Amino acid sequence: MAEAGIQGEGRVARRQRRNRAALIKAAREIMTEKGAEAATMLEIAERADVGAGTIYNYFRSKDELAIAVLEGLMHDLGVSIQAVTDRFEDPAQVYAFGIRTVLDAATGDPRWRQMLHRSEVIADALFRMMGPFAIRDLRQASAAGRFRAEDAELTWRLTCHALIGASLAITEGQLSPAESERIVARLLCMAGLDLASATELAGRPRPPLPGR
Repeated sequence: MAEAGIQGEGRVARRQRRNRAALIKAAREIMTEKGAEAATMLEIAERADVGAGTIYNYFRSKDELAIAVLEGLMHDLGVSIQAVTDRFEDPAQVYAFGIRTVLDAATGDPRWRQMLHRSEVIADALFRMMGPFAIRDLRQASAAGRFRAEDAELTWRLTCHALIGASLAITEGQLSPAESERIVARLLCMAGLDLASATELAGRPRPPLPGR
């Protein structure tokens, strides 16, 4: 009897994971098609083939679901960045490419832009979802003598908040998109580079991401 109960819990857990994944996938598709503001929980539930009321067992609001979508986009972006930077010889360039690519995504992708007003939440999501890539890159560049980031985790956390703040300022017209390279240079200074070296690094040509 106990074994049957465990098996039953396993089936429930699997169904819950499938439903949650289906909802995120449907939300990502619909928000890509028409934007987060225009998407409704009802049409997301219908496309995911989940009951209209059931969706709230997984996400308390559309905002929470949109954040889950953005977390998936962040992870996918981290994987794409790694696919490009695996062939870079300079570990500092790996990190610089990553933060510039995040800045471009946050200011250029409507699915990011629509969530920037939740800056603290988005910065925290960025820290968690792309942290495994960025913290590793910071440590490798520091070990190679290119950076002086004594606390890579803290450096990345501060960088996340600065990145999202700068992205919000660009999308609201407080900063020009032309300032992106200078913003990246200043963020690289947080990793222990002098401004001249950071400016040179931020200005290096960037190969396109896969599929772009």
